[in-house]
Amino acid sequence: MTTEQRHAIEWECARLINLYATLNDTARWEEVAALYTEDGVMTRPSAPDAPIAGRATILAAFRARPPRTTRHITGNIVVTVEDEANAAATSAMLLFTAAATPPLVGGFRDRFRLVPGAGWRFAARHGWLDFA
Repeated sequence: MTTEQRHAIEWECARLINLYATLNDTARWEEVAALYTEDGVMTRPSAPDAPIAGRATILAAFRARPPRTTRHITGNIVVTVEDEANAAATSAMLLFTAAATPPLVGGFRDRFRLVPGAGWRFAARHGWLDFA
């Protein structure tokens, strides 16, 4: 793999992390779920021990949430390319939910897979909170 190929994968995976936050904040649930592989697994930072498996189940979980206004800030994204079709990342997350509520601080450990015809997708997204 060339340096340029590795950099392109790193950029695509970092873009996916940021796109996830943007789509989540605008309640575009179908588009959020589409960022996962069909067999993708997600754990929310607020429920790290309750995995949600499968794209359809992830979509249902997002749709079941009560409406709320959020703003996710992501940073400290470090992507590790394993090969041409697999990568991993860690990132920090700051979540604002209401003016009177303190922000939540946590992060994600991600696994990515290149899906033919669809591009890079989350195979697994594990969230946690640093200060519960």
